[in-house]
Amino acid sequence: MTAPVKAWLFRLYVVVVLLASLGGAGYYFRDVIPAAAKGPELPTAIAKQGEFLVVVSCRGELVSGRSRQVVAPLNVPDLRIAWQATPGSLVKEGDPLIRFDASGAKRQLQEKEAAFGQSNAALAQATAQVRIQEEQDRLNLAWQKHTVERARLEVAKAEIESAMKGEESRIDLTLAEEKLKVQQAALELNKTSGTSRVASVTSQNNKNETEVNITNRRISQMEVKSPSDGVVEYAMNYSQGWMNARPFKIGDNVWPGSTVAEIPDLTSLRMKAKVEEIERGRIQAGMAVKLRLDPFPESQFPGKLASISPLTEQNFEWPPSRNFRAYGQFEKIDPRLRPGMNGRLDVIVDRIPDAISIPAKAIFSREGRPMVLLVTDAGTRSVGVSIVARNPDEVAVKGIAAGAKVALIEEQTKTGGKKK
Repeated sequence: MTAPVKAWLFRLYVVVVLLASLGGAGYYFRDVIPAAAKGPELPTAIAKQGEFLVVVSCRGELVSGRSRQVVAPLNVPDLRIAWQATPGSLVKEGDPLIRFDASGAKRQLQEKEAAFGQSNAALAQATAQVRIQEEQDRLNLAWQKHTVERARLEVAKAEIESAMKGEESRIDLTLAEEKLKVQQAALELNKTSGTSRVASVTSQNNKNETEVNITNRRISQMEVKSPSDGVVEYAMNYSQGWMNARPFKIGDNVWPGSTVAEIPDLTSLRMKAKVEEIERGRIQAGMAVKLRLDPFPESQFPGKLASISPLTEQNFEWPPSRNFRAYGQFEKIDPRLRPGMNGRLDVIVDRIPDAISIPAKAIFSREGRPMVLLVTDAGTRSVGVSIVARNPDEVAVKGIAAGAKVALIEEQTKTGGKKK
């Protein structure tokens, strides 16, 4: 390569390096330095205009107004859960809900059926023996009557033949009549004895039959069915004490006649909420409400305030407190709702038309007055506002226009500086 070519390539290389340096410097002075001077972006929200609902918010959970209890069968010993429907599952009326272990009852049924078969055979045998004895006694009685009649004929003949022969015949007649009486007495005795023996065997047979029927009925009660449509909620098993109480599950023993589950009516679901005493005077039954549930934070369910307890109620939380109980009724039951869901009951106490609303986090205090931090292309500036109404999550204000962008945190707090 010649010297002029090398010199030309060196000059080209220097020009490229200079252009790259100028480009990097331009980016630094145009973008990096202004961004650093501007500071990090603040989280913002847009001021909305529209109807503002003033609400009283209270926490609560869904409860059912109507429910059916599921009770373990009575007079059935040794109840142990062998199968149960899934907790919280939907069931229809008549669907199997709980099956108890029937192996012991079936074993007892086999034993009692065998005893019943033996007693039934013994009854048939005793009845046959009584009939045979009765027939034999009747035959003997008939034969003895025949003997008496023959003796009477002999007495009649002896009166014609000779006195001695007549006396013998009368003696034979007397003996025959005595034997007839003995035979009649034996007949009555055997009849009474046979009747007593048959009654005893019949009583034992009836007892065995009753036990078989009772065992069959117990086996039929080993499957408990749902008394109505709804969801399954199992009762608490306190056999291990209050501290170790758990819902009934497979393998647990159950007392006869005890409540093992509950089927709440989903169409009667409502929210039971705690109302602070300071808020009680602001609400009354019949007011419109908005129900929000924790499992469905994106949904609002309209309804009305059904009732409020006239007195405060003691709760069992720690620390203990007393609150009023308010019940919010749904306008329409959503099929996804289940008893026990936690949520919030917002009672609408006032409506402000065409109000400017912003999140409650956007309100700050400067020198004892409320203010907001407006975010514009030129930067941020503090603007004083007046609060028209306040909710837990949002505030209706005056002093800014609809569509204004407000910061949700103060700029000094975001950048780590101190408030002036």
